[in-house]
Amino acid sequence: MAGRLHIAPIDLPRLLPGLEIDEPLLSGANLAPRQGLSMIRLDAGRPHLRRAFWGLTPPWLKVLDHAPHCARAESLDERKMFAEAFSARRCLVPVTGIYVWRAMPRGKQPYLVTRADRGPLLLAGLWARYHTTLSAFHDSMALITVAAPPLLAPLSDRLPAVIDADQAAAWLDPATPLDEARAMLSPASRELLGAFPVSRRVNHPLNQEWACGHPTGPMLRSQPAQES
Repeated sequence: MAGRLHIAPIDLPRLLPGLEIDEPLLSGANLAPRQGLSMIRLDAGRPHLRRAFWGLTPPWLKVLDHAPHCARAESLDERKMFAEAFSARRCLVPVTGIYVWRAMPRGKQPYLVTRADRGPLLLAGLWARYHTTLSAFHDSMALITVAAPPLLAPLSDRLPAVIDADQAAAWLDPATPLDEARAMLSPASRELLGAFPVSRRVNHPLNQEWACGHPTGPMLRSQPAQES
């Protein structure tokens, strides 16, 4: 699953040329659900960086605590809030890592999942707009999860789906056929992601020092195939 995110400063114009940055990227070493995140969504046909509440909150949702922060890719059609958003309101969340916890004999060990080259990731998400007052609207979002690749499955059975920057425009565009959008929701390639252990200080969401995301051991990653 995706319970915490690591978001360091990212060169977003280089990652997605043409992106309109309406609000600065929200960064943090140990970001948890029920807080604000930066997401990329289409507005008037152009990608914009906006802030959203991490927990999908359609206008009809009565209890904010019921707002899901993740949605399973395989069951997007089974809940009204996910099906509506998937057909017309897809988004991307730029991050530099995803925290997961591996069960160990003496408690769970946190790991940070990152690109193997430590570059930024674009995570697939859904967004919705909800009322906070009679005259104001705010956006909310949830990440879409898929099965973890075999290398990382011992750490977590699921991870957020990663969208390649070359596919970002098609993912965000509601005109993209749903079958094509679904095809983008697959486990990451074996070479893309790695993970390394980090301090257990990340276990408490109030700990926000950047040291929370520093490696305390070697990166677990796929080795390149040997040439014969």
